[in-house]
Amino acid sequence: MAGRLDGKVALITGGASGIGLGTTELFVAEGARVVVADLQDEKGAMLEQRFPEAVRYAHCDVTSEADIVAATALAASAFGGLDVLFNNAGIAGLPGGVAEVEVEGWDRIFAILVRGPAVGMKHALPLMQARGGGSIVNTASIAGLQAGWGPLAYSAAKAAVVHMSKVAAAQLAKDKVRVNAICPGLIATSIFGNAVGLPRAQADQMAAMVAQNAASVQPIPKAGLPEDIAEAALYLASDASRFVTGTHIVVDGGITIGSRHAWDTEALSPFAALFGGVMPGAPAPQG
Repeated sequence: MAGRLDGKVALITGGASGIGLGTTELFVAEGARVVVADLQDEKGAMLEQRFPEAVRYAHCDVTSEADIVAATALAASAFGGLDVLFNNAGIAGLPGGVAEVEVEGWDRIFAILVRGPAVGMKHALPLMQARGGGSIVNTASIAGLQAGWGPLAYSAAKAAVVHMSKVAAAQLAKDKVRVNAICPGLIATSIFGNAVGLPRAQADQMAAMVAQNAASVQPIPKAGLPEDIAEAALYLASDASRFVTGTHIVVDGGITIGSRHAWDTEALSPFAALFGGVMPGAPAPQG
């Protein structure tokens, strides 16, 4: 049975762990050859050993244009071109709001989360033009859609990714290159622990905590997993989404669907709260 990415070459930044690793594994299973661009050299080497015919690793800091150039060049030299770019590398960002803005930290967040994908698209484009088109997928976040799901700099950067994907889609339509974004919700990865500087082992424990508790805060009572985002990336990378560009897919278990009362019958709606918990026209409590 043919895979959904048979014959395609993909470049995945941040592809050695978390969402990136889940996507690398799924893309390979669906027939793609993949360049994994990451900073985790040991994990990258292990992926090359696991998939010797399908994976090549490139050490890549997405704040370095030279590293991005080298990663895209590897796709061409190792596999003959590039059809799919998944701009997934990222960090959770600095905690705090307006009063705690640090210029250096702000610039680093935007360099990784916004400039990195922009430069990735720049250098992927000639290879995709040579193939007659392609698909670019950018990792955004529900933090870029609503307040309350991330720190200020991170949220602003992810909102920029959503809009950048739309603008790029308009510009690249003539080249038959589609551009879309994915907005994950609470996904059980180590990014939460990494954000507060925890060692890897403790960050992984925090991921397990997210997996355990996420079910209670969203309509779909299960934790989001890297493979949930990988499936969305597969759809956008494949020809199944050939009529889809300039949009974003929210993969969040319904957590942004609305206030809790919309899906939890035991939760009091803000409207009912205005009337002391009794909706207008409802029978008065007895006793």
